Amino acid sequence: MRAPPPGSAGALRTAFVEGATTATAICEGALARIAAQNPELGAMLAVDEAAVLRRAAALDGLADRRLAGPLAGVPVAVKDNICTAGLTTTAGSRALAGFLPPYSATAVERLERAGAIVIGKTNCDEFAMGSSSEHSAFGPVRNPWNLSCTPGGSSGGSAAAIAAGLVPLALGSDTGGSVRQPAALCGCVGLRPTYGRVSRHGLIAFASSLDQVGPLALTIRDVAAALGAIAGPDDLDATSAPVPVPDWGAALRGDIRGVRIGFPRHLLERGVDAEVARAVAAAMDVFAARGAVVRDITLAHADLAVPVYYLIATAEASSNLARYDGVRYGHRAAGADGLRAMYEASRSGGFGAEVKRRIILGTFVLSAGYYDAYYLKAQAARAHITAAFTSALAEADLVALPTSPTPAFPLGERLQDPVAMYLSDVFTVGASLAGLPAISVPCGFTGGGLPVGLQLVGRPFEEAALFCAADAYERETGPWQPHASGARRRGGA
Repeated sequence: MRAPPPGSAGALRTAFVEGATTATAICEGALARIAAQNPELGAMLAVDEAAVLRRAAALDGLADRRLAGPLAGVPVAVKDNICTAGLTTTAGSRALAGFLPPYSATAVERLERAGAIVIGKTNCDEFAMGSSSEHSAFGPVRNPWNLSCTPGGSSGGSAAAIAAGLVPLALGSDTGGSVRQPAALCGCVGLRPTYGRVSRHGLIAFASSLDQVGPLALTIRDVAAALGAIAGPDDLDATSAPVPVPDWGAALRGDIRGVRIGFPRHLLERGVDAEVARAVAAAMDVFAARGAVVRDITLAHADLAVPVYYLIATAEASSNLARYDGVRYGHRAAGADGLRAMYEASRSGGFGAEVKRRIILGTFVLSAGYYDAYYLKAQAARAHITAAFTSALAEADLVALPTSPTPAFPLGERLQDPVAMYLSDVFTVGASLAGLPAISVPCGFTGGGLPVGLQLVGRPFEEAALFCAADAYERETGPWQPHASGARRRGGA
């Protein structure tokens, strides 16, 4: 087995357990990198250095470090829409500025139980609504490979933190592609688990039937280890599935002989950047060379995925964000004359333009006279999209797609064109609507030096198949390293 990169979570854990380093030294290195690089990246929103070093010192004091857990001593960054007790959690919004949760999300608690150290919170599109990490109330995130470009979204801060080498592991959330798309644009690995595989307790809700917490890292093995730590049923989340958590590390055999990979090549014929299409097609050749059976398939109803997603997701967002009214939750405007005026001023001042756009759209599709025409039809179309994936995954073990139709695009390019921004998710929303697991892995660079991502979609609760195939590809192409600081550019690609 090829040795992991020196900065990977697995390598750090091994060094800590064997006494080659300390958790304190590991965390001090991460804190120094954040201090040096974050001012230009904008990836991190909150870091409690004292708490990080206290946690590290406690791990260092253990008599037997082997008992500290599978992620012992590993610094982890957490997306800012995932609650962390005593550490601000804003979801990138003025509506929650300064909010200190009284509890941590189940996923965070499980990471810490596995020995990980939460290093801080990562910037994101407000309430996870965006594909470019430009909709945060606290400024945009920049792509480490080219500072003039977006890192993707909404988990852009988590992806940028991995790509810049600030931390070896991060958590994001994926509603319509918000882990996978920034992973692709930043050149790291990002996983959306099967809906219900990971508890949503403590994840600030955007669209409850779609949201999932997922890990990002540089290697498949690190992502598998993180999922092993956070997965499993949770009494605090009724949508978490009572499904056993397997040993995903055992799936990393590198052997995909006979594995059937369905490739809907027809979807690459329109709207896909030529360099992205070439990189994904070349990845299919790699799978075939390692013994996989790659076959062209047709993925029906793919053209419906984006409109269906943006009807269902905005409807659920409208409902979930109704609680931020200045009374029950969030920012409360001062000086308003009356209750209605206070509601209006609090929500107008607390939410940014993209969140307002989605609330208005969602409220419209749920309103009397339009519910049947839009929302119910979208739910019916969702069933057809799910059936199309089920059919495709009956004749193939995995479906391969580009993660994003384009590489990272310049900051500001799509802010005035919401439709163009929403089409960034054209290849990721289908798996979300169907509740399927999907992983994005790096599969090359454009001529301008920007990463390209390949997406693999699997059957429900068969993350092992994703890891097996992704690991085989990684063994052939090598695990990616964080970009060199000198590789950053401020100009165009």
